[in-house]
Amino acid sequence: MMATDKEKFFIKAINLVCSSLDITVSVQRLRNFLVTTMPVDHINLSIYEPELKCARTIVSSNDQGGVEWVDVLIPMDEKIVDFIENKVTNEPVLIHDLETDERVGPATEFLPPYLNPFKGQKMSIIALGLIIDGKWIGTCAFVSLGEKKYQQHHVDLLAPLQEPFALMLSNCLQYRKILRLQEMLAEENQFLQKELRNVSSDIIGQDYGLKYVMEMVNQIAPKESHVLLLGETGTGKEVIANAIHRLSPRKEGPFVKVNCGAIPENLMDSELFGHEKGAFTGAFGQKKGRFERAKNGTIFLDEIGELPLAAQVRLLRVIQHQEIERVGGTETIQLSIRIIAATHRDLTQMALKNEFREDLLYRINVFPISIPPLRQRKIDIPALVDYFVDRKSKELKLNEVPKISKGSLKRLIDYHWPGNVRELENVVERALIRFDGGLLTLDDILIQNAQTKYHAHSEDSSGILAFDEMARRHIVKAIKHTNGRISGPKGAAALLQMHRNTLRSKMKKLGL
Repeated sequence: MMATDKEKFFIKAINLVCSSLDITVSVQRLRNFLVTTMPVDHINLSIYEPELKCARTIVSSNDQGGVEWVDVLIPMDEKIVDFIENKVTNEPVLIHDLETDERVGPATEFLPPYLNPFKGQKMSIIALGLIIDGKWIGTCAFVSLGEKKYQQHHVDLLAPLQEPFALMLSNCLQYRKILRLQEMLAEENQFLQKELRNVSSDIIGQDYGLKYVMEMVNQIAPKESHVLLLGETGTGKEVIANAIHRLSPRKEGPFVKVNCGAIPENLMDSELFGHEKGAFTGAFGQKKGRFERAKNGTIFLDEIGELPLAAQVRLLRVIQHQEIERVGGTETIQLSIRIIAATHRDLTQMALKNEFREDLLYRINVFPISIPPLRQRKIDIPALVDYFVDRKSKELKLNEVPKISKGSLKRLIDYHWPGNVRELENVVERALIRFDGGLLTLDDILIQNAQTKYHAHSEDSSGILAFDEMARRHIVKAIKHTNGRISGPKGAAALLQMHRNTLRSKMKKLGL
């Protein structure tokens, strides 16, 4: 072939190699061109992984003549590894018969999957070593079935493609990595949006038992101040945190939840603040922490009282300077983030015992909101039951949404609910699982056992109720009798012969 032919060949081939960021498309187009010039049955593109002594085949042609992404790890014979690491040059390697070549053969023991059907047959190969900055990163192999199918003039045609192929491989792998990261980000955003949608847009009890709480939520949501949610386990602190986020200017940003008590102490810094590749054993790549993922949004630190003291120090820096450093990194990452913390523990007492940093307590306790337990807002139980029955019936794919019996509803209202709203949700779900038609009834044994705990909690040994508990029950009964009306001639205040503002004040004090 004349020099001009080589030049035309190179220009045409290089245009095809660079014609797409999708490496399978580029290789397919090149193959279609090459078969008009030389015998090519298969093209195989592999990455060399020296730590594993393996080749990772990422692109290969198939039996139908197409080219596809495969990602198959293939063990390499020691002779081939030695050849690559010690004897390889920048020149293409011409193999007249893979089985008998003294440099790499017999190499048919570890064939890529696409060549398995031809095991035992003669195979000719031209292998282009893909080298960048003197480092062997992989191989592009052109395979033709039969012995001595390739001659030196074929090698001369393909040799100029060695460097462009290496650059194409590097660029396409980076491009594929970016696409995968974009897919992961999109999946994460979909997951977060789904979680937000799963939270009811209406807070059950916002007009009754949680009215005072929602007034505080509406006050603080538009601000940038940090919030501390206080309340027993299962009272719905996460729901309130979601409400604050949705009503804030950051509502379009991420809402990232962290259960501080569920992260092992040795992984705490990595989970919260991220890490760099190689920061510790097992850190195979860079990872963004929860704080970085919450950038321009809200992070909800549930059970913040469970944070180790060392993590509290780093959290204090985040709050003070709005910046973090990944574990093993030196780069300072600026963040715009709002923190909503929650706990069922007494952080003040923990600070006195040096179990919680006092300076951190001052930072997060800017705007505390106390969420009353369910036993102090029983007026909300009927609405909560209706909500859970409807939602759980759909989740369990019941043919109908059952109605709860009046007797069961009364037992629910009389129960003390040590597990709060979460316990109520579980009781409803258990009843629905056992539902077989008719009215929905509850497990009487569960309620009877719970009643014993309730009376032990609310009454002393003489069976006399505490004064606040007695007042709370009396007010709840009056409100139920007036269908939730507080003021007016037919309201609860008139029924109790109290001024409406006095009644509201007592209700606020009792958490109603």
